[in-house]
Amino acid sequence: MTARASVIKAVILILIVVLSGSSGFAQKPKKGGSLKNVELCNGSDRVLPEARIDGCTAFIDAGEGTANGFAVAHNNRGNAYSAKSDYERAIKDFAEATRLNPNYAKAFNNLGVAYLRKGAHDLALGAFEEALKLNPNYGAAFANRAAAYLKSNAYERAAQDYDEAIRLDPNLEAVWSGRCWARAVLGALQAALDDCDRALRSEANNAATYDSRALINLKMGQLSAAIEDYNSALRFAPKLASALYGRGVARLKLGDKGGGDSDISAARRIDAGIREDFARYGVPSND
Repeated sequence: MTARASVIKAVILILIVVLSGSSGFAQKPKKGGSLKNVELCNGSDRVLPEARIDGCTAFIDAGEGTANGFAVAHNNRGNAYSAKSDYERAIKDFAEATRLNPNYAKAFNNLGVAYLRKGAHDLALGAFEEALKLNPNYGAAFANRAAAYLKSNAYERAAQDYDEAIRLDPNLEAVWSGRCWARAVLGALQAALDDCDRALRSEANNAATYDSRALINLKMGQLSAAIEDYNSALRFAPKLASALYGRGVARLKLGDKGGGDSDISAARRIDAGIREDFARYGVPSND
């Protein structure tokens, strides 16, 4: 995994928790159906993913419901599979939900998230675009599409989508951290710093945000502040290659050759292409 992907993965992990919410059934089970299965499938009482999968499966197999009800059941079971990191099954369920209800924007969004976690970036972008066609005011889908653009190094597009996500729903988790990273790479450093500071006020243990703010400080020449932020990132993610490499660059610039070389070597053992990543971020190295 590259340094960039490590940061983006941290953003996406947060987004999955926030954006893969359930939809309740718009119907009661028909005669012979089990209200308990509906409750489990809807995630009542914060049931475990396994129990939720069982409830949704029982409802689907009973065959007593409307197409929309089955679409919701497949979407909810897909969420449960996502919670177990079983993205192959999740993708099948989300795809079936969209087949049963082609106007189901949430299922398209969740399908995109599952594709993104599998590394199928183009498919993810397509699913998010379908969600946004159905609901142009879907802030979560803008945020997730921004994360997909980050994966493709399309930082301008990512920043634009984060702008929309924040305009529509400024309380979404990870949008401020994500836009901070995009802006940091693009060189909009003060705006990026403001985004990271806001993100850290609501989530002070986010390695990705500290890593992003450290890059900003590094590009601004605030080397001691960069090292402090990289230290914070590494407390939460000790093998985050971008934090190790960035801290190494900052240490070298401060004259700490031993510490700098050690950090850079450690980062390269994790990610052999990290030097090229940092050059793309606008931080060439003389190591």
